[in-house]
Amino acid sequence: QEQLVESGGGLVQPGGSLRLSCVAAGSIFTPYVMGWHRQAPGEERELVAQIRIGGSTNYADSVKGRFTISSDNAKNTWYLQMNSLKPEDTAVYYCNSVGQRGTHWGQGIQVTVSS
Repeated sequence: QEQLVESGGGLVQPGGSLRLSCVAAGSIFTPYVMGWHRQAPGEERELVAQIRIGGSTNYADSVKGRFTISSDNAKNTWYLQMNSLKPEDTAVYYCNSVGQRGTHWGQGIQVTVSS
């Protein structure tokens, strides 16, 4: 059973930066799609960023120019570099993947942007 493990969340000041990491523990194959979603209090879960196995990426309009998704396929790991953070970025962030063994989700990690 594949397990996604997130790290790197926490509390940061507005304008600050964080980098989230997701490791697909025990994975044999590189996922076709690796991504990050987030869910703010009282809101539905929404897509933040995705990267495909060939390297193409897409982002939510609200994070374009501030967030960067990347992957280290040899390590079955992907990252979300978050710069110029705003209070509205506060949410629980979930990593996810789609691959030969199906779709998987991490447990979620809190990101709080506050002064």
